[in-house]
Amino acid sequence: MADKALGWSGVSDKRSYYRLFAGYVIALVATGIATVALALLAFDLAGEDSGAVIGTALSLKMLAYVLAAPILAALTERIPRKRLLIALDLIRAASLFLLPFVTQVWQVNLLVFVFAVASATFGYVYLAVVPYLLGSEEDYTRSLARSRIASELEGPISPLLAAGLLFFLAAAGIFALSAIAFIVSAALVNGARMPEHVSVRNERFWSKLLRGPKMFLAMPELRSVIAIDVAVALATAMVMVNTVVIVQGLFDLRRDATAWAFFAFGGGSILGAVLFPLVLTAIKDRRIMLIGSSILAAGLAFGALQQSLAGLLLLWALLGFGVAWSLTPITFLIRRFADPADLQILFVAQMSLANLCLLVAYPLAGWLGAALGMPVTFLLLGFGAAIATWVATLLWPAVDSAEA
Repeated sequence: MADKALGWSGVSDKRSYYRLFAGYVIALVATGIATVALALLAFDLAGEDSGAVIGTALSLKMLAYVLAAPILAALTERIPRKRLLIALDLIRAASLFLLPFVTQVWQVNLLVFVFAVASATFGYVYLAVVPYLLGSEEDYTRSLARSRIASELEGPISPLLAAGLLFFLAAAGIFALSAIAFIVSAALVNGARMPEHVSVRNERFWSKLLRGPKMFLAMPELRSVIAIDVAVALATAMVMVNTVVIVQGLFDLRRDATAWAFFAFGGGSILGAVLFPLVLTAIKDRRIMLIGSSILAAGLAFGALQQSLAGLLLLWALLGFGVAWSLTPITFLIRRFADPADLQILFVAQMSLANLCLLVAYPLAGWLGAALGMPVTFLLLGFGAAIATWVATLLWPAVDSAEA
């Protein structure tokens, strides 16, 4: 007999949820701080070639999210959730404790890959457990907004914290402090009550691994999410890859102007996440996501006209808002359509597909910018985002299957 969708129980264990969420936030900040320390370690190992070292390490991180983490998530589906989350935190702590002792670049890459796989798997399991701790759709919607805000705040806050720590600690000290933060996260998870086993299916490994992508392709609502992931990836790549080139190259401004540009993007995303729960009562998630994706397409095209920092800040804030409205409802959508046994595997599939889009979009934005210039790159990426939005509109019927 087919599973029924996970219903709202009306009973929340908010104490356990906030413990789990606190552990999630602490881990996010620790990851950001450790990334700054990683740049220092790379310079110590490779000197002027450290940029290549960091680039390789971040590429391995993306591959971990796309390939390795889904395999690990499928293999560990029957392990009790609390034990698994604690183990993943401790693996991340151990990876950071070991980093100061490495002497070869390949050792850095190995530890970064292990750390990234553990981080990705932690994120998948976290998303799958949260619905079991919250008793109403309203609570769950707010939890999605909190997670989105935490992810955006980590971007600007972690470098600031790392900069302050550098006055007192070397890279090794920052790695150690970040590792301790993961131990604290594990302690918070240990203090939370959660279902030790979420619903799973009895099936072979490869069937389990491929079930998520197959479900995305089978359901019109989830097929459209893939198209929206493409639009989000194009906008995100333009911001992350070309902000420095635009601000410090084309505009000939200083590094602090680049920081303000990233703040504008993050601030727009936070605003979008805050407004999402408020508008969801009046606007359906389908329309919210398509509005967000349309904002990305229009914003990228409009970027071809930008010739000042003020205009870029406004544009980056608009793109951040569009990213939030495109992405934040996706977890809510999966929760609404998924059977309990499919929650984790669908979250894994979504994150893998999103990171796969980024894996293509990052080098694409960089190559186009270098070869064709920024105005043409804005127009081409905007055109791509517009096509993706159009495809999402076609794939997602106005009246979805949950409402039929």
